[in-house]
Amino acid sequence: MKRDGLHSLTLSDIQIDDVYWNRYTNLIADVVIPYQWEILNDRVPDAAPSYCLQNFRIAAGESQGTRKGTVFLDSDAAKWLEAVAYSLMMRPDPKLEQTADEVIALIGRAQCEDGYLNTYYTLVEPEGRWSNLTEGHELYCAGHFIEAAVAYYEATGKKALMDILCRFSDLICSVFGPGEKQIHGYPGHPEVELALVKLYHATGKQAYLDTAKYFIDTRGGSPNYFLEEMKQPGYHLLFPEFKTYEPIYSQSHIPVRSQETAEGHAVRAVYLYSAMADIARLYHDDQLLGQCKILWNNMVSKRMYITGSIGSSGFWERFTTDYDLPNDTNYSETCASIGLAQFGLRMSRITRDASYIDTVERALYNNIRGGISMKGNRYFYVNPLEVWPDSCMGNTSRGHVKPVRQKWFDVACCPTNIARTFTSLGQYMYSAGEDELYVNLFVQNKAKVHLGKEEVNLSLRTDYPRSGNIILDIEAENIPFSLFVRVPSFAKDFQISINGSPAAGEIQNGYMKIRRSWNKDKVEISFTIKPQIAHANPLVRANCGKIAVLRGPEVYCFEETDNGNDLAALFLNPSSELKEEWKGDLLGGTILIRCKGKKLVSPGLAESFSFDNPPAARDMELTALPYGSWGNRTPGEMLVWVHALIT
Repeated sequence: MKRDGLHSLTLSDIQIDDVYWNRYTNLIADVVIPYQWEILNDRVPDAAPSYCLQNFRIAAGESQGTRKGTVFLDSDAAKWLEAVAYSLMMRPDPKLEQTADEVIALIGRAQCEDGYLNTYYTLVEPEGRWSNLTEGHELYCAGHFIEAAVAYYEATGKKALMDILCRFSDLICSVFGPGEKQIHGYPGHPEVELALVKLYHATGKQAYLDTAKYFIDTRGGSPNYFLEEMKQPGYHLLFPEFKTYEPIYSQSHIPVRSQETAEGHAVRAVYLYSAMADIARLYHDDQLLGQCKILWNNMVSKRMYITGSIGSSGFWERFTTDYDLPNDTNYSETCASIGLAQFGLRMSRITRDASYIDTVERALYNNIRGGISMKGNRYFYVNPLEVWPDSCMGNTSRGHVKPVRQKWFDVACCPTNIARTFTSLGQYMYSAGEDELYVNLFVQNKAKVHLGKEEVNLSLRTDYPRSGNIILDIEAENIPFSLFVRVPSFAKDFQISINGSPAAGEIQNGYMKIRRSWNKDKVEISFTIKPQIAHANPLVRANCGKIAVLRGPEVYCFEETDNGNDLAALFLNPSSELKEEWKGDLLGGTILIRCKGKKLVSPGLAESFSFDNPPAARDMELTALPYGSWGNRTPGEMLVWVHALIT
């Protein structure tokens, strides 16, 4: 199997100008990055305080006070810097770059002489370095800073942050490993593994890759490192819920090469799996790649929501068991879907299988997009598929569910993660090799592609997902390469023509492959996108007998604004005609879907049940809108899965 050739295009070589995605990519640059800058400096009234940059000022000796906030708070600054880097690649901004340079200089002043960088252990527990890998998040924070450093160097050519993180990474590589005087542990929260792979690619330093592989290979050995660490004198809990710590929470219950089901904390899992895919590719490790496929298939087929979200339990933010997918108490953290997309992108490039991108696209258009408001200043951490605001009370099973997006969070990993994801959307759009170009996502753009020593210019025009009409203009000088165009799993009547004539191609792993010498050619791609009814697997108990509405990559939902309250009483006729209605003035332009159904009406009794007065069913027209757009109008109920009307 070919495994090494595919890679992303350089983000600065892609200019996105897309009706659908501009409302988010422009939003990040115009609103989100400035808003989060104010948040990181604790200047947004009534928002949960960040303390992030103030902690660095204290660590640098430039401010007085006590470090505040969660142990992993440093990572918020790292992800903000990474988002800034990607934004600068797309849209240079000297003022923003200057601000980022000042933050980087502050981080450098907060770094210890030996390269160590972490405000919690520098200020709160200076003698506690590496003593709490279970909960301490030192390596997690390091990983996010490494990713930021690589991105900022690629964006600006400036090495200040790279130098800071290379010093820290060199320290990590010396501290951890198989040597007699090294620590034989691994991160409680995976992240540094995939980051070290990126640093290896940026620097060519083998030690970074070797350490990433060491963390993967060592994880889950016996005796369990975390359980042994917790027995050590002086160990103390940072998080009270870990009084009953179980290694399955951190995917350390067994070695990764033996894991066959997605377990534990969902974000940790997909960050780990992403690194496993990287190591499998770089070391040509077929056994490890096989485990990645097994884990992906278990997760996507049995433990993933229709919206591309994962993590069905609010307790420990974790996977539970196959087909356990409750709609109103689930966690479905935004970061988990981002990690899922990262894992899927890696697997698509190793296997050249479009089914991975189908799932990546589902996560991007639904759960990840839904994590941010269309004004850019409110966020979801938890993404349920059913919301009854009155029941979202503290100290209950729905206490973690917020019926409206929040300004910020005490644990604010998701907002900055969304920012770095949407500013790096281009990495998902294409994959390229020596003489191969894969079109993964249909986002309007202009791009420059390097295939070996050759350069190809692309212009992709589309209004997808409103329609499945795509025009790809290719400008090349008699350059032979294979073009692979993804055939979405939902696409009907898929066709490709070149310069007005039907193209001769073959379907390979969900891509239409066309091999030829390219010049100035016009590739026209067309397929039909129609609303569809999805029937829940009866094994998913929460959805047995229910259906959902989808259109293209978008899952649809029902909101109280359009359908009144008591959405759980709705019934949809699965054979009903699904009528599309384009609303150019709604939520930046969207397609509503209207369909016939019924609603059970209470008989007006005070009791919670009745023997003699059954509820009446009245006809009504139901209206659905894309899940990624929900919660941007009047707050109220929301529902994805609706009862199927049996006639």
